[in-house]
Formats: sequence, structure tokens, C-alpha cells
Amino acid sequence: MRRVFWSRLVQQLLQPKRLAIFEACFIGLVAALAAVLLKTGISWLGSWRILASQVLPAWLVLPGIGLGGGLIAGILVERLAPETAGSGIPQVKAVLSRVPIPLDLRVAVIKLIGGIITLASGLTLGREGPTVQVGAALADQLSRWIPTSPEYRRQLIAAGAGAGLAAAFNAPIAGVLFVVEELLQDMSELTLGTAILASFIGAVVSKALGGHSLDIHFQEVSLQTSFSVEDIPFYIALGVLAGLLGALFNRGIIASLTFNRRVLRLGLPAQIGLAGFISGLVIAMLPIDFRDSAGLREILITGQTSWQIPAIAFVVQFILTLVAYGSGAPGGLFAPTLSLGAALGYFVGLWEQNLLGIGLPTTYALAGMGAFFCAVARVPITSIVIVFEMTTDFNVVLPLMICCIIAYLVAQKAAPGSIYDLLLEWSGIHLEAETTRKGELAALSAADVMQRRVETLSSQMSLEEAVEAFSRSQHRGFPVVDQGKLIGIITQKDLTHIGQGQLSGDTQISNVMTAPPLTVQYSDTLTHVLYLLNRHNISRLPVTEGRRLVGIITRSDIIRAQSDQFKDKTATVKPQAEPSYVVYQTHGPAVGQGRLLLPLANPQTAASLIQMAAAIARDRSLELECLQVIVVPRKLHPAETEVTTTASRRLLQGAVRLADQLQIPVHTQVRVAHDVAQAILETIKERNIDLVLMGWKGSTTTPGRVFGSIYDTIIRQAACEVVLVKLGTPEDELTGLPVVNSQLPTLNRWLVPMAGGPNAQEAVRLLPGLVSLSNQPEIRLCQVFSNSEDVFETTVLEQTASMLSRRLRAEVVIAPVCANSVPEAVLDLAQKNQCDVIILGASREKLLQQVIKGNIPEVIARQSGCTVIVVRGASV
Repeated sequence: MRRVFWSRLVQQLLQPKRLAIFEACFIGLVAALAAVLLKTGISWLGSWRILASQVLPAWLVLPGIGLGGGLIAGILVERLAPETAGSGIPQVKAVLSRVPIPLDLRVAVIKLIGGIITLASGLTLGREGPTVQVGAALADQLSRWIPTSPEYRRQLIAAGAGAGLAAAFNAPIAGVLFVVEELLQDMSELTLGTAILASFIGAVVSKALGGHSLDIHFQEVSLQTSFSVEDIPFYIALGVLAGLLGALFNRGIIASLTFNRRVLRLGLPAQIGLAGFISGLVIAMLPIDFRDSAGLREILITGQTSWQIPAIAFVVQFILTLVAYGSGAPGGLFAPTLSLGAALGYFVGLWEQNLLGIGLPTTYALAGMGAFFCAVARVPITSIVIVFEMTTDFNVVLPLMICCIIAYLVAQKAAPGSIYDLLLEWSGIHLEAETTRKGELAALSAADVMQRRVETLSSQMSLEEAVEAFSRSQHRGFPVVDQGKLIGIITQKDLTHIGQGQLSGDTQISNVMTAPPLTVQYSDTLTHVLYLLNRHNISRLPVTEGRRLVGIITRSDIIRAQSDQFKDKTATVKPQAEPSYVVYQTHGPAVGQGRLLLPLANPQTAASLIQMAAAIARDRSLELECLQVIVVPRKLHPAETEVTTTASRRLLQGAVRLADQLQIPVHTQVRVAHDVAQAILETIKERNIDLVLMGWKGSTTTPGRVFGSIYDTIIRQAACEVVLVKLGTPEDELTGLPVVNSQLPTLNRWLVPMAGGPNAQEAVRLLPGLVSLSNQPEIRLCQVFSNSEDVFETTVLEQTASMLSRRLRAEVVIAPVCANSVPEAVLDLAQKNQCDVIILGASREKLLQQVIKGNIPEVIARQSGCTVIVVRGASV
């Protein structure tokens, strides 16, 4: 009996919802400890930095510490956990939307260490974003150690994120609201329960171990706040300013990230180090109060200062935050937005005080904090509550409400979307598309699919009667009900003891049944039902409301529901053109500085194109995105058409294996579309592609086209760099016919025609990566001059040759050529020198000139037997 008691107790405790509650408490504790550790580490190292700047020359110490700390943090992030770059909140939001981004103990540790080093080095970022990612990562790791369903795992991750925020600000209500308003947008019982518990414990433990709020010690000073009707116009003005500047701030963050990726093109350590150096240099030239962001914010809120201080503080923090975050440093945006809001609010408060002689700048500073954060994150309720919880002052509630609502409306009108959504879209992750892709099946619950008529047995029945019931039925198990309540379940396996002589036929069912049974609630999602069926390797689950049995659900019921919905979808067809639809997708690690898109269609050339793409990606630190497009007629809807993806997935899986051998991170996707060019352009936009490489057969039969309808469209419309590759086809020595070879052709002798235009320079910039495919590279730079020219200007050739010689350590020669026809001259030179590959920039000629003279790159590519690479820069 004792063993039965403990067995039932363990089963009760391990019920998914009860286990989630215990896990939420533990997550809150661990998240608080991590937040305190982060605060202590930053405080200790930051104090040492400020002390060193007072003893030694600040113009030397601050930039040096910023540079060194940035380099160290960048190396840690780049080599050990690239997904810890940035705030961390967008990554958590993506994981909660089922995007496969790593989130585990490794991420938590690197984010913690990297955040301490980065913020203590003086970069103008906050620690609240990292605490959110650390809390979520620890929760995710716990859910792996103690397996739970995908739905509960998502809710535990959200609870960990809320606990991290609550521990950072000592604001448990704000932590819960942030989970509901921004991360999960879910008001279910379990979500609220786990988030409330984790946030409460996180805030209590953080306050007990780490003092008051991690940033602002409001409780240690006496805040003077007030509110009157005369202040309302100025609070409205503050809300408008915060909304406009918050929208500008969001766009500035995206612009800074794009600048670092596409213009600066440095490695992550160098980017963060440069940002730290700039931040230290700027701060060294300012008053000593600017060396501590938290202290500056307290001065704006609690002290008396002139208008110059908040004005300078706003401009400097605005710019330095863009610089710091754009570098990819592991730091958040909570604290910078609060500082910017405090400076803006204090400035407006001083304006009212000098104009009318009323109002307190302190109240405006607090209202500005909430308003600016709301304009950036687009979470008005969280913004109001977080400032109120930090101040516990009811005088600031009405100003906060006015400013936050106005700021939210103005920011949404000026530039829709929160900073976290914009960051995800910049990374190529579109959460709305991911949600749509799950289909209607994910919205079904157990009540929608279950069988309501259930055959049950009584607990007082004997085993002999149970055997007879099984013999009359096809069921392999029966729920056991007593007084209308489900108390157990009995299966055919439970009856095997009778045949072994261990039990008699008179034994009651209650002695052998499984109690309590594994059940699902009628409101549980099919995702959770499938998880339980697979985890416990069973074929059916009783559905209950409380303890009352209301139905039973089997695997067959779920398959039938899926089949019905599929039939409903395929019955609807739409003749008009529709956007492409992703039917298969995989994600590799996000470790690069951008993405290279490689559309694949021909398995015979795929291996060669992948090797070329990998060489470019390795040189530029890009991730490889492989795309396969399945074309369907326009009368069919891409999202509702049944397609076979076996061949496409086989092609992409081969690409993944080859890319893994070449040690290049690779993502794949299969799209169903009406038009291949449309699908490629949509992928370029959605995934923020920096370069697209496409194989070309070398000719086109489409009238009025240069390279073909698909290629012309991509060259004309794609915002990124475009590379067309026509692979050389060697001839058979006996027949003289082209030999189709899946291996990469020889690429030793390179011919690079130079015209001085931007596309020619893009072709040269592509050489270092591609030349890595050569065993003994020989590079020949040529420029075709007209017969009428008396003097050949070869400065461009000589400068380019000198640069390539230094970088590639290969033989580079220049060849000025005099001829009337550029294509003929290039083709003759390639044949004379037995060149393996010609790489040239795309033509900038207008359509009329192309009709009269022909497109030079197209003529060369079509008539040459060697490999030809045509490059069109992103700026064309």
C-alpha cells in the first residue's frame, strides 16, 4: 500500500500543469540569481572603469577599455554563441513563435558573461534585455532536462523571460504584462499562472539579494511629483515628441545594423570594439556625470539641473545607443530608452516651468521614461506599469497614461511595428508568416476532435466481466468511471495477469487499472494531445472537464480531422496570382554577417554552384540560403495546392550535406509559386539577402530578353548583389560534344575585363573568395581600348593588379587590348591564354543600345566555352 501511495503521489506531482508550477518557481529563483549576478558584475567592473578614468587620463582610459572590452565580448559571442548578439528579446520572441533559434544553458552563460563585459566597458546599452534572454534560456534548458509538451515549454520560456524582466526592475506585474502584451499575447490560465509565479519569485529574490531596482534607486530619495489640468497640453506635447523620436530611434537602429553589415563589413569583435572605442572617446569629452548612465538618469529625475544637461544627454545617448546596438553588442534597449525618455521629459518639464512657472520636471522625466519606451517597444500597458512599480507614486499614473497612449498612437502612425518586430524582420524572420503557416489545424482543441460517446466500465466490475467487454468490442482500453468521475483506465495489457495465474476472474477492476489515468482537458490543443500520445506511446486519451469524463480522443481522430481540413483547402482554387508559399524550411546557425541566396534547380550543376557560393560566403562571412521553387499553374493557389516535395527536399538535403563539409551555415526552403522570379524576389526581401547567386545555361529563347525572363527580372529588381554563373562544359575528345559534369570545372586561369564602372569593381571584389577554388591561380586583368585612342590610360588596371597581388598572393598581369569590338577582344584573349573563367560586371547599357550593339556580358557568356561569371552590384 505504501508503494501504491508514493506511486500515485509521484504521478500527481508529475502531471504537466502541476509540474509547470514547480518549474515556474524554480525558474523565477534562477532568473533572479542570474539578474543579481549580472548587476553585481557590471557594477564591480563599471566602478573600476570609472575610478580608472578619474586617476588616469580619461581620453586614454575610456576608449581603451571600450575597445578592449568590445573585442573580448565580440570574440566570446562570435565563437561560442552568435545568437546572443543584440538585445535577446527578439530571439526569445522568435523562439516563442516556434522559430528554431538556439536557446539553452550555453546561450545563458555567454549572454551573462558577454553582457557584463560589454556594459561594464561603457557601451550605452542596458542589462534588462540580457536578463530576459538569460531567464528564457534557463527556462528552456530546464524544460529539456524535465521534458514537457511544446505548449508548456513555450509558456515556461515566456515565464523565464518575465522573471528576468521582473528581477531587473523589481517589477513583477510589469514582467507578467510584458509576457502577455509582447511575447506570447496569451491570457490562458497556465500562461498567467506560471508568469505570475516566476515574476513574483524573481522580483522578491532579486530585491532580497541585490537591493532595490537594478537601475534607479527611487526608494532612497524623496521624489517631488505633481499633476494639474494645466499640465495636460505639455504632457500631450511630450507624448507627440516621444512618439516621433521613438519611431526615429527604431529606424536608426535598423539603419545602424544595415550599415555595419553592408558598408562597414567588419567581424563582430571589430564592430563591437570600434563601438566601444567611439563610446569611450565621446564620453571622455563630456562631464563626469555622463560616465555612469544610471547615475545620469537619477540626476535628471531627482536633481536640479539646467536645460543643457538633458539636451546633451538625449543627443549623446541617442547616437551612442545606435552605434552600440548596431555593432551587435550583447546588450538591451530598455535602459537606453528610459534614459532618453527621462532626458526628453525633463527638458519639456523645464520648458513648462520657465514658460508658465508651474509643473515639476521630475514628473515629466518619469512620464517621458514610459512614453519613449512605449514608442520604441509599442507596449503601452507595460510602459505605464513598469514606471509606476519603480516609483510607487500615484501622481505619475495619469501623466504616464496620457504620454504613453499619445506616444503609442503617434509612433504607430509614423512607423508601424515595435523595435523587436523590426529587428526580427531585419533578420529575415516574419512571425506573421510563421503563424499563418501553421494552418487551421493548430487552432483546434481536443473538444473539436474527440468522440463524445464513450464506452466505460465501472470500478466494481470483475476482471471476468472486463474480459467479456473486451471480447465484444474492438477497443483496446476502457475508461473506468465511478459516480460520473473518471478514476482510472484499463487496457488489454492489464488483463495479461489473469492468464499468468496471478489474479482470479473475481478480482475487481479497481485492483489492476491505471489510476489516476493520463488525461487531457477538453480545451487542450491538439499539439499537446499529440505530444502526450507520442511521449507515452499510447493510442488514446480520455478527455475530461475537471474530473468528469466528456470524451475520448485517438490518433485516428486527429488524422481524420487533418484529412477533412486538407480536403476543405484543396476544394478552393483561385485563378489570380498569389504570393509564393513556403512548404519546407530548415534553419542553420545564425553566425554570419549576412546571407547569400542560392536558387537550385538542376541537380547536375548544384554541387558546383554550392562550392562557388560557399567560397564567396566564407570570404564574406555570409550564411548560405538554398532555395528550391516548385511552380504551379496560376489557376491554383500556391498555399492550397498539393505538391510533391520529395525531389526538392532530396536536392536541398544534398546541399546541406555539402555545405556542412565545407563548414558553411546553411538554411533551406522550398516555395510553391506561380513564378520563379517572384519567389526569388520575395525570398530576398523576407530573408534580407545580401547576394544572390544563380546558375545560367548560357542562352535564352525568350524574345526581347537578354539573359532570360527570370534572370532579367532579378537583375532589374533585386536590391542585393546579383551573380550569374555559366559553368564551362568541356568537350569529349572523341565526339567533340559537350560533357555534362557534376564536378566543379577547373578554375585556375582567370580573365577579368575592366571598364572602370562599379560593376567591374564588384567583380574584382568577388575574386578573393572565388580564387580560393583554384589550385594555382593566374589572374589576367584586361581593358579594351578603341583603335582611335592614341594613349591608353591603364591606371585602373595597375591599381587593381597591385591590390590583388597583395591580397591574393597570386600572379596578376595586366593586358591592355586595342580592338573595335569588346566581346570579340575578350573572347580572343580568353582563347589565346586558355582561360578557365571570365568574370565581368553586368552591362549598364540602356535598352536601345542593347538592341543596336547587343549586351556585352551576354554575348561573352553565350559564345565562350569556359566558365563565365557576371556580377551586378547592389547599388545598380
